[in-house]
Amino acid sequence: MKVIDKQTVQRILDTADIVEVVSDFVSLKKRGANYIGLCPFHNERTPSFSVSRAKGYCKCFSCGKGGSAVGFVMELEQMTYGEALRYLARKYHIDIAEVELTDQERESANERESMLALNAFAAEHFEHNLTDTADGRDIGLSYFRHRGINDAMIKKFRLGYAIDKSNDLLNAALNKGFHDKYLIDTGLCSKSDRDGNLYDRFRGRVIYPIFTISGRVVAFGGRTLRSDKQVAKYVNSPESQIYHKSHELYGLYQAKSSIAKKNKAILVEGYMDVISMHQAGVENVIASSGTSLTEGQIRLLHRFTENVTVIYDSDPAGIKASLRGIDMLLAEGMAVKVLLLPDGDDPDSFAQSHSSSEVEEYIEKNETDFIRFKTRILLKDAGNDPIQRARVIGDIVRSIALISDPVTRTIYIQECSRMLDIDERTLSLQLEKATAENTEKRQAADKRSAYTAPAEAERPRQEINLPIPDAQLRRSEYALTKYIVKYGLLSIALDMDDDDDQTTADNSISVLSFIKSELENDEITFSDPACDKIYRAAIDLCENQWPSDLIKAQENLDRHRRASLAQGQEEIRLQAKDLADIQAREQQLIETLDAEYNQTLDDFKAQYLEEIFLSSPDDDIRKTATQLAAEKYKLSKVHTKYSQVETERDRLSELVYRAVLELKFAILDSQITELNTAISSTNNDPETAQRLLQEIFELYKLKAEFSKLLGERIVNPL
Repeated sequence: MKVIDKQTVQRILDTADIVEVVSDFVSLKKRGANYIGLCPFHNERTPSFSVSRAKGYCKCFSCGKGGSAVGFVMELEQMTYGEALRYLARKYHIDIAEVELTDQERESANERESMLALNAFAAEHFEHNLTDTADGRDIGLSYFRHRGINDAMIKKFRLGYAIDKSNDLLNAALNKGFHDKYLIDTGLCSKSDRDGNLYDRFRGRVIYPIFTISGRVVAFGGRTLRSDKQVAKYVNSPESQIYHKSHELYGLYQAKSSIAKKNKAILVEGYMDVISMHQAGVENVIASSGTSLTEGQIRLLHRFTENVTVIYDSDPAGIKASLRGIDMLLAEGMAVKVLLLPDGDDPDSFAQSHSSSEVEEYIEKNETDFIRFKTRILLKDAGNDPIQRARVIGDIVRSIALISDPVTRTIYIQECSRMLDIDERTLSLQLEKATAENTEKRQAADKRSAYTAPAEAERPRQEINLPIPDAQLRRSEYALTKYIVKYGLLSIALDMDDDDDQTTADNSISVLSFIKSELENDEITFSDPACDKIYRAAIDLCENQWPSDLIKAQENLDRHRRASLAQGQEEIRLQAKDLADIQAREQQLIETLDAEYNQTLDDFKAQYLEEIFLSSPDDDIRKTATQLAAEKYKLSKVHTKYSQVETERDRLSELVYRAVLELKFAILDSQITELNTAISSTNNDPETAQRLLQEIFELYKLKAEFSKLLGERIVNPL
């Protein structure tokens, strides 16, 4: 097995556009300089997921997850670092240069990657069978032709065929070196109860691969072509480490761009429904693959749109069976419409017999609001039976109560009052009761989640279970680490004299060098492993990679400055009135270019460590850097006399110095707590107790000095 070499990794990281990458998974809208959308990591109805193209990272300000382009893909798709890089390389058509792994690295290859690699091989094998073997063409391809599916759709959805002979896939996979364990884990093969031998699971079936939204094959659906009623019509991959049926929607990978563009999804039932609709030119179509809708599927879809049209055939039993799924769509904040097809049609047959414009026109003219649709369906069955009508009313009101927007709920109550011929106030009272019940259920669910949710390592600043001194120490370490991540290579002033407003390069130092000096002078180390990793990684980068990267950046800026100066001088000579005018304009141009040079170089220094850490293969570094990079600057109450619009960079000298002092203050607190604990266990030894008390006294004196410093302006900003 091989890994990507460092030069290719850097090219991938430099090329990946965070907005483009996130847009493949989330529908984004421009807001100011950034983009926002619904967080893909947790369920929400109000967008709190922010994406910054300028900074190259994304962040959910509700759950805390996000990261750089590679970190985002790793977190969302549960990929390894290498998998995420390969995904981005495919997206941007970057050729990958690889180096061979050592034997030890090969042995530790990821199990999940092995299963995905096997599925990728199986998908290619089934495709080959369909088009390049006699059985595939005569049986599988003939079936798709009979169903009206063309070559473009066969290729788009990567349809295939499993040859109906013993162990065709099994033997091919074993010959390629795949382990039989993964053949069982993926469900491609099963083990015989009779003799324990493996056999192909899908043989004699046409194959529908199931993709994640990033395009990886995680499962298969197989349809038999036999008429034998004893044989299951469909066989699907089992749940596995890589496949969770409740979190996948068939066709979403192929439909996601169209869904985001049209801000609408069309939900159908089966594989062929999706394929035929796409073939008819209606591409914003997905399917629940014949299963009931789940919350996971709805939340996945909600990333791209909040508008859903559910298409039904004319079967009343099927319609009633799926009403609960539509209630779930409402509960997740989706706007739902329903479409009934003509008698005898399903989405597959309707799309096959109509043109694209006819299909879209029929949808536009005949889709109806779900609440009105449900009311008509249930009232038709209830007839004049008062008990049945009462049940219908209760059922409809419960559906309306799931809608989050109060104005929409009110409009529906008014409409239903007319349709049901019942007093509006009566319906409103029922609605209030149903809404209160829903609120209680959500609160109960939230409480259960609070007790069972695992701790999130990527949100270290939210840790509150430590003893107070340790919690304060942890907060102080993360505060200081934040300045390393965000501004480690920027310069700060060392001038401590408020009477001297002059600062020069001689009395400045980088943020990282200053922190390193302060920690080493007092022999301080970070107690938090993630902070310590970032600190040591920053020092290593500063000592090794940074000098050459800085020279390259300066050379590029110099070339740009010279080109801009030459162009500007030429324009000045064409426009200026006389020699004095030329000299004045050239001086102004030089000053402008110098300011741009310095600002761009400062921006490069400020972003250097952050960009590297946000894409680090080390989980601790990447996740902690993501958390710290997105933290907003809040002006301390101590400094309210200063402008409220000042940024961290405006006050960087003072803030970094203060963060160092606060860390030392927290360490003193921790030491005092340890000494007090030691006194309680001295077993009435007066001499030891007296010595410990003296140490505590000295520490309190130091604390008093730090308290005084923390209450004053520390340094002049550079």
